[in-house]
Amino acid sequence: MIAAADRLIMSIFAANAGKRNNRRAHMSAVSRDWLNALPKVELHLHLEGTLEPALMFDLARRNNIQLPFDSVDQIRKAYEFSDLQDFLDIYYQGAKVLQVEQDFYDLVWAYLNKCQQQNVIHVEPFFDPQTHTDRGIPFATVINGILRALQDGEAQLGITSQLIMCFLRHLSEQAAFDTLAQAEPYLDRIVGIGLDSAEQGHPPEKFSRVFAKARDLGLLTVAHAGEEGPAEYVWTAINDLKVARVDHGVRSIDDPKLIAHLVETRIPLTVCPLSNTRLRVFGDMSQHNILRMLEAGVCVTVNSDDPAYFGGYMTENFETLARSLDMTKEQAKQLVLNAIEASFADDTRKQAMRDLLDTRSGN
Repeated sequence: MIAAADRLIMSIFAANAGKRNNRRAHMSAVSRDWLNALPKVELHLHLEGTLEPALMFDLARRNNIQLPFDSVDQIRKAYEFSDLQDFLDIYYQGAKVLQVEQDFYDLVWAYLNKCQQQNVIHVEPFFDPQTHTDRGIPFATVINGILRALQDGEAQLGITSQLIMCFLRHLSEQAAFDTLAQAEPYLDRIVGIGLDSAEQGHPPEKFSRVFAKARDLGLLTVAHAGEEGPAEYVWTAINDLKVARVDHGVRSIDDPKLIAHLVETRIPLTVCPLSNTRLRVFGDMSQHNILRMLEAGVCVTVNSDDPAYFGGYMTENFETLARSLDMTKEQAKQLVLNAIEASFADDTRKQAMRDLLDTRSGN
């Protein structure tokens, strides 16, 4: 017998499918130019994942580091991943070229310039200090380079930001505690903590105590859950880690009760379409469930995750939804409104972003 929650979600999907088809019949195609001009907000972005092959080579030369690749093309050919771990192996290898403060500045500045080109007006990026401190790079070197670039991004490009520090879940909880201690002098410039890296075998509750400590220090919390891991991990991130947002969360759709909870509470999911297909979470973009969850009333958002590795930044992620899932302009604007709602920006900045969206998103 179908439970009440199952019936609820099925009825929402069915009702909105008819509305969606009716809208599509009356709305013009969504062009790349329109999507690029659309003011956007990014909430799920790993700064180390913006390391483009050309910059990787430049930094390797600058720091006298030998890469296992002979050309930019050879690097790009290596970006065919069978799963998350396959990606992480090359991701951590590439991060080795980041050595000094200027490297981290250059990395973030390149990303912010891409944001300006694609009309991304607010970003809340992740950084993974353990990726660098574990190879002898001081915490201060990492964060000072990042913060300088973010400050220049606001002053020179008008892009506001909030910074989130992530723990690597394949490492120990004690390692996360040690990283949190290193971050304490900078907590006035870090809005929250997150949890990333390999999900399988590393459930959210592994880090319950360090997340509780972070909350005691006044930090907000987010966590990757329900990407390769099950919907159960999303529940644990919500109930144990007390997250304000769930990163990815696409497996939530496997649990109708969870979907109903997400609709009721408006706990956001920071979804990354291109990442999900490149890492084989979905076999093809046509199978992606982001718009189904949007129509059900879940606060889903669009993000680029690790764009240098997954084939696209924000505009490309929106574009693939328009191309593969027939996303409408109305849906695109709602996805941005969800991201504004889900952001950690203050109310004044949120209203300014909504006003800009209204001004620039006309048909």
